[in-house]
Amino acid sequence: MIRAKIIGTGSYLPSRIVHNEEIAGRLGLSTAHIQRLTGIRTRHWAGDHEASSDMAVAAGRRALDVADCSASSIDAIILSTTSPDMVFPSTACLVQRGLGCRQVGAFDVSASCSGFLYGLSMAQAMIQSGQAKTCLVVASEVKSRSLDLRDEATALLFGDGAGAVILRGEEDRSPEWRGILGIRLYADGAHHGLIRVSSGGSRTPLSSDTVRKQEHTLRMKGTSLFRIAVRRIEQAVLEILKEFGFCPGDLKQVVLHQANGRILSHLADRLGMGQDRLASVIEGYGNTSSASLSIALDDVVRGGNISPGDLVLLGSFGGGLTWATGLLRW
Repeated sequence: MIRAKIIGTGSYLPSRIVHNEEIAGRLGLSTAHIQRLTGIRTRHWAGDHEASSDMAVAAGRRALDVADCSASSIDAIILSTTSPDMVFPSTACLVQRGLGCRQVGAFDVSASCSGFLYGLSMAQAMIQSGQAKTCLVVASEVKSRSLDLRDEATALLFGDGAGAVILRGEEDRSPEWRGILGIRLYADGAHHGLIRVSSGGSRTPLSSDTVRKQEHTLRMKGTSLFRIAVRRIEQAVLEILKEFGFCPGDLKQVVLHQANGRILSHLADRLGMGQDRLASVIEGYGNTSSASLSIALDDVVRGGNISPGDLVLLGSFGGGLTWATGLLRW
């Protein structure tokens, strides 16, 4: 049977590091308060010359190097972003050009912070259907350019970055079934207003009035969003574990969307997970939206915290409301 397996990971963070002191001064907050509230000390923001496609290309190259693959071996590119280079064409097409891939299918996914797992699910389906053998799944976000730096709800949290994986279909007859076991996707549009950029689309096009009202900046009702998201992701994690006959104690690593340090701790407690099994890069990178899960995964892989045969759980939640889980044996 063909299994879809991650054979390489990569990530990229811009060189500009933004410390809490820079954020605190604009909001009249102490740096200690910001860290206590979010778990974040620093975040990376893109330089003036950097767009989402640039970071995606850099992360993709690193994943290709780890996988020992050439760009010419890629059969499809799926890119998650809520901060594309432009409305169209897709940022994935720019990544295809930047990597020098063949004229393969390339498209964007917009599922907010759950976008990486949505993209991974699509790549898995393409591989198992025989449409592709090797896929690049990459998430890249430049959130810093849509922030109102006077808005405490968002200015504290968001950073920029990209993460990528190479997914390949391989024949697997082992009894342990290495590779992706399953990915489950969810959405609840009734809560679409909890985090959004309200203008700039076909409903409310760009105008001098929308610019004056700052309707092209990211707005978030953080307390409501995270309360609902934590409950949904906890339930989804338990459901996918039960579906495949596992319990939280069987997991070697849990890699979740890096939304907020307190939320990660809260989820770890609710799932009965020790901090040593929960990936956390929030302190140094902040919330990089859909890129955060893939960046955190690359971090734990490069840190040697995942070994062949380990059971790994992936989980994310974000605007839409969307959430997703994935279970794989490394």
